[in-house]
Amino acid sequence: MARTDIQGRAGRAVHPEQWAEVSSVGGFFALRTGTAGDAAGRPLAAVYAGEDAPLSARVDTVAARLGAPERRVAASIAHLGLAARLWSIALGPAVLHGVLPDLGAERLCWDGRRTSPDDLLLTPGGPDREASAEALAQGVIDGHLAPLAEVFRRDTPVSYGLLRGNAGSALAGAVRELHGWARKSGRPEVAERALALGAELFEHPQLADTGTLLSGPAFRRRSCCLYYRCPGGGLCGDCVFERPPGRSAARHGTRR
Repeated sequence: MARTDIQGRAGRAVHPEQWAEVSSVGGFFALRTGTAGDAAGRPLAAVYAGEDAPLSARVDTVAARLGAPERRVAASIAHLGLAARLWSIALGPAVLHGVLPDLGAERLCWDGRRTSPDDLLLTPGGPDREASAEALAQGVIDGHLAPLAEVFRRDTPVSYGLLRGNAGSALAGAVRELHGWARKSGRPEVAERALALGAELFEHPQLADTGTLLSGPAFRRRSCCLYYRCPGGGLCGDCVFERPPGRSAARHGTRR
């Protein structure tokens, strides 16, 4: 991977006021901090190690909320949402402050009964690292998305290609949110860092063939998250399809 120029402060924790700025980008970027006693959920490390009940309950919740016709549809949507959270809480401080928090699975507690920003809580741990695409790939892809895919596949048959497509879509969405926030905030250098770091991450073997980077923060994935199969569901803005399979152009909607 080519290296994006980001000045970081390795070895120092992200300050509360810095987390507040990251959170201002949007709800998916917000991250609560506290002790393990404050966490209503479970460490993601426990979920990855085989404690499947929290994730199965989350899939149940999504299935009921969306009226999903198949469990794998609900599993895909649940996976996409959690992948977006993981990319956002890592990419936000990396782009804005040049640091990658220690988001180890043993530190990050998840409560699948809640939505962002209340679903995740970060407990005390090691120092932050200087932000780089390599560090982000290790922290998010290796540390979370790879084991997370296995947990979802234990719950219900979902293809690796679909889950990898979700991971790429979630990254592109986080970059797009950061880029838009930075432009509106009059910080073009942050917008450019978001694009550069995102492009560098898409060179990773797990992401390189998940879609196509278009102009600016636009992205077109090569797979579908299956949201269109839900009652009233349409296509996401980056979907591979031009219209939902089996529906006429006049009937389909698009989800941004």
